Amino acid sequence: MADNKTTDTRVYFFDKPGNVKLVIYSLYASCGLLLLLDFIVHRHTYHRWETLLGFYSIYGFIACTAIVFGSKVLRTFVERDENYYNENHASDTLGADHVDE
Repeated sequence: MADNKTTDTRVYFFDKPGNVKLVIYSLYASCGLLLLLDFIVHRHTYHRWETLLGFYSIYGFIACTAIVFGSKVLRTFVERDENYYNENHASDTLGADHVDE
């Protein structure tokens, strides 16, 4: 049988450090632009704290951080063993009518 291993010589977008810097600087520029727009754009707010400078960015950061830490806590309850889906466990649960090929 022939060996199908091939070497991938393609150069991808994020393989070049200059492209990574371009993406990071673009993110910085968009964050700065959104912060400047916070002074210009009039928002229709319901609560007084929504008028604070950068409220939505701070709120989003706190929400994402809470999701990450919440998922770490949730992992302790729903995590399975490393070999949970191994062959022996699968054959035990299939029953007597399962036929191996």
